[in-house]
Amino acid sequence: MRTRSPARRPPSRHAVARWLITPLALALALPSCAGDSGESDAATEGATSEGTSTSAGSDGSTTSATATDATTNTTNTTNTTTTTTTTTNTTTTTTPGETDTTGTAGPDVEPAPTAPVAYTPTDEVFPNPERGIYRYVELTEGWDLQEFAADGTRLLFSYVRLDDYRTQAIAQPLLDDLEAGLDDARDAGLKVILRFAYNEGPYPDSEPDAPLQWVLAHIDQLAPLLAEHEDVIALVQAGFIGAWGEWHTSTNDLLPHKAEILSALLTAIPPSRTTQLRYPLYKDELYGAPLTEDEFLDGGDKARVGHHNDCFLASDTDEGTYPDDQIEPWKQYVEQDTAFVVMGGETCKDNPPRSECATALLELARFHYSFINQDWHPDVIASWQDGGCYETIDRLLGYRLQLTSAQLAPTARPGGWFPLVVELDNVGWAAPYNPRRARLVLSGPNGEHAVTLDDDLRTWRAGQTHLISGALRLPDDLTPGTYELALALPDESPTLAERPEYAIRLANEGVWSAGRNTLGVIEIDPDGPGGALEEQAFGFDPD
Repeated sequence: MRTRSPARRPPSRHAVARWLITPLALALALPSCAGDSGESDAATEGATSEGTSTSAGSDGSTTSATATDATTNTTNTTNTTTTTTTTTNTTTTTTPGETDTTGTAGPDVEPAPTAPVAYTPTDEVFPNPERGIYRYVELTEGWDLQEFAADGTRLLFSYVRLDDYRTQAIAQPLLDDLEAGLDDARDAGLKVILRFAYNEGPYPDSEPDAPLQWVLAHIDQLAPLLAEHEDVIALVQAGFIGAWGEWHTSTNDLLPHKAEILSALLTAIPPSRTTQLRYPLYKDELYGAPLTEDEFLDGGDKARVGHHNDCFLASDTDEGTYPDDQIEPWKQYVEQDTAFVVMGGETCKDNPPRSECATALLELARFHYSFINQDWHPDVIASWQDGGCYETIDRLLGYRLQLTSAQLAPTARPGGWFPLVVELDNVGWAAPYNPRRARLVLSGPNGEHAVTLDDDLRTWRAGQTHLISGALRLPDDLTPGTYELALALPDESPTLAERPEYAIRLANEGVWSAGRNTLGVIEIDPDGPGGALEEQAFGFDPD
């Protein structure tokens, strides 16, 4: 970490009355496909239940096939079982994926019998990656990021100011400072939301942004650095255009070129990462109707563009986020779109009673918020603390995955198999927004065995139950003894996959251990129940 680390200070942008923004363009007509989303009841329930959820839709989770198997000699023998069952009002739909039939047990090989395992939910607030209440930093200024991690923060936001380079290439020292800041974030176990901007406002007489040719040149210049630090970049907001990079008040008439700028940015940022637009009208202009599930699964550019609302609850229109004559239709557009794409932002002024707890909980849930700024606006944050909802917001932002039950074999023989069933609820307000896959890890006397499932956690949506169901095949060379079976949800990047602070912790008592979530224990006995397969490797064959 760099040695220069000045004391934290509130960014000067926070002193600017930027909530007066109401771009003329936002007075345009109804979006092309803004209708009832079918999720408003679920959003309301999620906002008021604090740990239970209802089904947000009829689309279900997917259970898919084994991707990779791995064996190591690392032993982890934390033995944890829980005894209290919790249920939630959810709808379960399971879609089978492709099945790896190698070594699948035939009808002449009996499975080991299974028994139910119950888990106790917890309302504890704990950190999880890429979600929650974020903190503002100036990444190129050498701030000490370790103190944020010590506070339980896992997500940061940073402007990268390009004021000095409006008509020239970005100088290498700034690129070096940005790279050092991203390295510091990695060292601290954090991820970063980035936004590039040429000014700090103000509104309506903003300082200049840059001419189009230089905006495109800068995006191209930044691409290698963004690719190199893909692992610690949570997302890159669209930025570049106008005051604060919020896509208004451009001094270089950049908005007519927004499609070209956004296309360049989506090309420059790694394919695994997304961007966010400040105004939903612009996504509708560029891509039309809200994202469908098929479009989300297709993974095109439309599925990589989310939303950030930087004046959440500040007025009936959120200070121009929604046109004042079409507020509800545009809210419906955002509600539908954010079922599949990332949503976050900040408040910008105190506006009681709208900015207080009751409305905050409803709209954070309805629009599937994954993160909100702790540092702005302080009066709104204080009202949430005084109103008793701050902890609820901290707990439910983004995903919150919770085991409800499982079926495991208490005893099995080497080379045997059993029908594994694991059920989880997402009681948070959103799904994970970056690619991530689940791993089953078996550890015990002769080391560790792991298999990666094809499930994409981005499909584990808010208010839904996800089912992992299939045949768990045990290695034939297991030494007799007690083994722990765990569900690991590590970061997708190889540089972070073994770091517990980047793994998802489940919201249950007594299951979290060094980046894994214990499902239960299995006794391996050569004379145990069930049959055995010859030359059997550890694997999972989904139903």
